[in-house]
Amino acid sequence: MSNYSIALVPGDGIGPEVISLAVDVLDAVGDRYGHIFNYVELIAGGKAIDAAGEPLPAETLEAAKQCDAVLLGAVGGPQWDTLPGHLRPERALLGLRSGLGVYANLRPAALLPQLRAACPLKDEVLIAGNSAGKPEFDLLIVRELTGGLYFGERGRSADGNSAFDTETYSRAEIDRVLRVGYSAAKLRRKKLCVVDKANVLESSRLWREVSKEIAQEYPDIETSYLYVDNCAMQLIRAPGQFDVIVTSNLFGDILSDEASVLTGSIGMLASASLAGSGGAATAQGATAPVMGIYEPIHGSAPDIAGKDIANPLAAILSAAMLLRYSFGLEKEAAAVDAAVNAALDSGLRTGDIAGRSGAGNTEKIVGTMEMGKAVLKALEVI
Repeated sequence: MSNYSIALVPGDGIGPEVISLAVDVLDAVGDRYGHIFNYVELIAGGKAIDAAGEPLPAETLEAAKQCDAVLLGAVGGPQWDTLPGHLRPERALLGLRSGLGVYANLRPAALLPQLRAACPLKDEVLIAGNSAGKPEFDLLIVRELTGGLYFGERGRSADGNSAFDTETYSRAEIDRVLRVGYSAAKLRRKKLCVVDKANVLESSRLWREVSKEIAQEYPDIETSYLYVDNCAMQLIRAPGQFDVIVTSNLFGDILSDEASVLTGSIGMLASASLAGSGGAATAQGATAPVMGIYEPIHGSAPDIAGKDIANPLAAILSAAMLLRYSFGLEKEAAAVDAAVNAALDSGLRTGDIAGRSGAGNTEKIVGTMEMGKAVLKALEVI
């Protein structure tokens, strides 16, 4: 029987609601496959500001370092919006990523067939660029996580009339995240697109220089390059052309949110933030846990918190990624993925992924708890 420790950071808003259901799913997996998951609940974000006066208490970071992985809910809310930048809830995310050494964020975005009606694109757009000739897409955005604009020098002028944020990247930071992308591409369709703004930004020129050097080490991977504005357009024009996208912290943040809309809802997108290129290959079998932070990419959505209408599937799928990438439990992760698909196959939908109404529509709108229970039920028979 395997034992694993997981740091739980439920966060703010809908975070506690969706994370509690993800924990239920993990416990069900543990019972079925003979694993023990030990949880350490920690505070960060708005709750930590209220309790400790800072978004990421030292105790939280130190406790997280002692665990094998972190499962994180969303942080933030309007009550903390007026705080200075270093005290905003979002600083907890940056601190956790930096403190735990996770530098590669994997954000898969695929159009599930059950959610075709929730995707805003026409069939001919989805088919364009898709070698399979089907109205679908399946892409992975690998975002550099601990460098760039979010971690560069920043400030304001003495008179307060100007402000600056600095984009800084080293060759080593670019090299290591590209290798995570190539490791992922090897397990997928062997296509990788580097997204930058090399026609304008010096930091992007370094990205392109390093990527062209590293591409020579992966001759079996088709490597291409796009400026970020063109990539944003191509995601809408023909998302099926993409397999793996590797890009900077800022660009990855924006593009992954854009891609989420194409899947039907941001409430469907999970993410994994990993501490090494080994994490991308963990699905082939790990010998030891690989540190990672797993979180749904949606926000804290305080306007719907406590109303039982949030979509828990991104949090549950984040738990599946945790099983796959940190613990190497591929069979268990696949079972969670299949259970989510089974719940959707049954016609259950939270409001954000409901399709068009009309004759023949067999969808049933359910709340957060009922959707979570449906996944658990499906997991029993998979």
